[in-house]
Amino acid sequence: MKKIFYPVILGLIVALAFFLRIYKVTSIPPSLNWDEVSIGYNAYSILKTSKDEWGVKFPLNFKSYGEYKLPAQIYASIPGIAVFGLNEFGVRITPVIYGVLTVLLLYLLVEEAFGKRSVSLMSAFLLAVSPWHIQLTRASFESSFALFWIVMAVWFFLKGLKKPKWLIFSMLPFAVSVYTYNSARVFTPLFLFALAIVFRKYLWEKRKWFIAAGLLFTVLMIPLAQMVVSGEAAARYKLVSITDDKGLIPRIDERRNNSTLPKFVTKLVHNRYTYVSFYFAENYLAHFTPNFLFIDGAGHRQHHVQGVGELYWFQAPFILLGFYYLFGKKDQSLKVLTPWLLLAFVPVAMTNDSIPNALRTLNAAPVYQILTALGIYAAYKQMKNKKIFYSLMGIAMVLFLANFTIYLKNLFIYYPVRYSRDWQYGNKQVVEYIESNQDKYDLITFTRHYGEPHMFTLFYLKYNPLKFQDSPNLDRFETHDWVRVLRFDKYYFSDLGDEGTRYQDIVNANPGKKILFIGKPGDFPEGTPVLKQIDFLNGDNAFSIVEKR
Repeated sequence: MKKIFYPVILGLIVALAFFLRIYKVTSIPPSLNWDEVSIGYNAYSILKTSKDEWGVKFPLNFKSYGEYKLPAQIYASIPGIAVFGLNEFGVRITPVIYGVLTVLLLYLLVEEAFGKRSVSLMSAFLLAVSPWHIQLTRASFESSFALFWIVMAVWFFLKGLKKPKWLIFSMLPFAVSVYTYNSARVFTPLFLFALAIVFRKYLWEKRKWFIAAGLLFTVLMIPLAQMVVSGEAAARYKLVSITDDKGLIPRIDERRNNSTLPKFVTKLVHNRYTYVSFYFAENYLAHFTPNFLFIDGAGHRQHHVQGVGELYWFQAPFILLGFYYLFGKKDQSLKVLTPWLLLAFVPVAMTNDSIPNALRTLNAAPVYQILTALGIYAAYKQMKNKKIFYSLMGIAMVLFLANFTIYLKNLFIYYPVRYSRDWQYGNKQVVEYIESNQDKYDLITFTRHYGEPHMFTLFYLKYNPLKFQDSPNLDRFETHDWVRVLRFDKYYFSDLGDEGTRYQDIVNANPGKKILFIGKPGDFPEGTPVLKQIDFLNGDNAFSIVEKR
């Protein structure tokens, strides 16, 4: 019976994980965001032309909007788009699949580390229903793909503690994670260094395998050297770093000017080193607060369903008990969890936006599920009176069901309506209107107010990538490490603000042309007839479509 029971339970957990990620995936989150359409269109471009939107053949990194996306997510998206087309499902089926596989991999990892199927099944179940993980595998986020590779790598590494040849195999997914998401470029090398310290005795005994694994990882990292030398690797970091001089120096000067301390003391207190150290510590510790973990979660509305924590309420005491159990156990394989958890928050602590952040700290999510499962197992083992244990578990189950119900209601009912603006909702509807009516117009002007309309236009028109790459009037310009497209073909992308002033400027600059305008409320002179109005899901006006009078 046991041989049948455990596979059946695991199968049900995997099925639940799939359902929670695939159900209404094309409409919740309510639309593709600008990163998803960029990932999707570049994958489509590679599929059709072997080149990205910039005309670079099989690039190692994609310039995209100027932030240089890492390649793994884009190349992994090609099969889904090839099968299902350039649409929401074609883009989002990929994270759904690797999100479900991550649940399965976590089961295998815990089984390898602990050898207890009950703990493995609980860990997998908790990740399957995790608000943290579900949100970031229902849309195309690079961080969740990096986590897939990291969980696989840790599983292989734990196998390598018994059969050293697996140490070499573990380097492959560790290396892929570095090519998947920017946070992994910091986390993975630090984590490997920590593992080398924690397991130094064993690794020294198996040093031939260890050296071979280290050399393999180093070789796989060589292509990154070109990115570092060219400055591409730092492009995204410059936009979010706490050490960005454009924000760092003014903030230090402000604190010095407001200080009432003697001048020499002020310089000792307020300088680059104290500022960076303080904000690093503040950002790091923000991710261990009850508010982030159990009450409200992350504030970024794309990264988290608002109104619930990243973890469930009932997990709190079991996580603490899991830590207690972990440090009291002699099995070295479980000591991987401590550096995994502590290092997961280092990359985000080096940034200055969206703190606390669920996206850049997703690597911590599996650790919390394992600690919860260990805590439940420890409670069962340590409580002699099993009636008390089952009573506590009954309470925990009630809390879980209440919290889970609140989460599902927020996710499937409230979230898409309240936060469609945050997902750039309406761009698809605009492009559908453009596609149906563009032959009537000489010029189509699309507001940049909501961000990167050219990419939504390319994506939803399924615009021929080769035609875009070779467009004779393609006009890009760069500002503050960000690239914008001003025009291509008959499409023109511009801010239309100033209560109709910019609208009139465009009209005057294009005499005799019939022009279609897509703008936000207030972009056009009062009384301008509106051909179509597109609203956010909460009823607020998103776009107004007008034509030159």
